[in-house]
Amino acid sequence: MSDKQKNLIIRAITGVFYVAIMVCGFLDPQAMILLFALITGMTIWEFTGLINAKHGVTTNQFISTIAGVYFFLAVAGWRIGLVNNFIVFVPYLLTIIYLFISELYFKNQDAINDWAYTMLSQMYIALPFAMINIVAFETNEDGSVHFDTLLPLSIFVFLWINDTGAYCSGSLFGKHKLFPRISPAKSWEGSIGGGIFVLIAAGILGYYANFGELQHSLNILEWMGLGLIVVFFGTWGDLVESLFKRTLGIKDSGNILPGHGGMLDRFDSSLMAIPAAVVYLYTLQLF
Repeated sequence: MSDKQKNLIIRAITGVFYVAIMVCGFLDPQAMILLFALITGMTIWEFTGLINAKHGVTTNQFISTIAGVYFFLAVAGWRIGLVNNFIVFVPYLLTIIYLFISELYFKNQDAINDWAYTMLSQMYIALPFAMINIVAFETNEDGSVHFDTLLPLSIFVFLWINDTGAYCSGSLFGKHKLFPRISPAKSWEGSIGGGIFVLIAAGILGYYANFGELQHSLNILEWMGLGLIVVFFGTWGDLVESLFKRTLGIKDSGNILPGHGGMLDRFDSSLMAIPAAVVYLYTLQLF
């Protein structure tokens, strides 16, 4: 068996376990919160580790990770009504202030770069992951909290379908490069093919989500709109992480997921797709 075949098998096995864990995590609200708190912490730890390997930059890896995980848990607690706004924001803001002031005493080479990359870990990773709580939890008119398994899970399902559809379409028809400076392997044909697959899946999902007595808050067209948002912003998220890796001169962000690379490699698309989905869903409520 060749190395390529072995890598394909490892990648497939890892992918099956990854999908199974993600799906199971969305079946229960507590499981989802714990799962994404872990994902947030692991991704920020990986990100800050990569940054600290860059010459002349030093971030506080431990405090940055703790701050990001706390922010995720605090937003989850606020969304389900366990904590108030004070608990969410004040301790987190105090941590951010500490990360600024502490730079005065460490005598690092470039304080501005240290601050910039530290804040980037919060804006790029902690904030988007925290937004999954906005998608998953909704407060009803009577004050009770409803956990929507389908809506947050659909974002990841659309991303998976888009990746698979883009790979298949690109392999068969890809001729025109989408963004050769950043990601030479991506093609317009692949991206369009992935988008078509997602639109079909979103239409089917929208139909069954409102089939018979089942009535989801989104209709079929709105589900398809969500699918398009995920396609566009998921692709941009992938390109953003590719630019990040090119800037650092690395191929993969890590090796924690055999055959898939690191946490950033696996969740790069969702870091743009999740906040974009939140904006889309709130926009729908205005009309």
